[in-house]
Amino acid sequence: MTHRRSVRREPRVAVIAAPDGAGHGSAALADSTRAALHACLGHVLSDAVHDGLITRSPVSRRTSPGAAKQRPFVATTEQVWALYEAMPTGMKPAILLGAFVGLRVAEIAALRHERRRLPRGIVTPAIQYPNLPLKTDASKASIPIPHELTLMLARVPQEYGSDTLVVGVFGRSIAPYTIETAFRVAREQVTGLPDGFRIHDLRHYFASLLIASGLDVKTVQARLRHASAKTTLDTYWHIWPDRDDATLRRCPRSSAPDRPSRHCAHRPDPSNRRSPPA
Repeated sequence: MTHRRSVRREPRVAVIAAPDGAGHGSAALADSTRAALHACLGHVLSDAVHDGLITRSPVSRRTSPGAAKQRPFVATTEQVWALYEAMPTGMKPAILLGAFVGLRVAEIAALRHERRRLPRGIVTPAIQYPNLPLKTDASKASIPIPHELTLMLARVPQEYGSDTLVVGVFGRSIAPYTIETAFRVAREQVTGLPDGFRIHDLRHYFASLLIASGLDVKTVQARLRHASAKTTLDTYWHIWPDRDDATLRRCPRSSAPDRPSRHCAHRPDPSNRRSPPA
């Protein structure tokens, strides 16, 4: 009687590659789709290792196809103020806090009217709704705001006698879900905003204002309260002026042609009915 030894074969490393477009008329997979498939396969094979079906998983960061950098949508100044007008009165500050202070929606819902700091032009997030710690230590940083914005933010507490800067119809604090629900209704009244545009995306408008004003990377990072400058650059690399543009702006006027910058689309239009707080 012949005995055969069972040999456990290691799985081959599979490469998730985009097809060339041939076969069944299918188009190539997007980079984000390939990355998602790779992640799902990694979860399945990790469970297989845990259950003893295989000894190791061939899927790792080394084999990841990577995902393409997504360019965030930057709303225009007209769209930001149209959202402001479309929001209920007690929730209008949510637009200001997202677009001109860069707060996240959970921070907006929990932000209280600090009678000693707000009049001095300082906004300091302390918690996320309902009473959770902030996302990172960098999120605790204070953000300076102009006097005009200070007056606009103070209107709701003065009118409703509320402790929070954003309130519902009865003048009480509200959850992020309630703010987002009202925001979705307002978004439908504004032309040109993509489906899925959120209050969080107003941070991109805030970032574009900071970058267009000529602030350096570390300052923009501090205002956005990112944990690292790498996060700031990875997110907004496509709207940052390159070195050639920066050099031309710093040259004497006679040494460079008088032409508009290709980044002007992110700057406030002085012809608008209302301009951002200076």
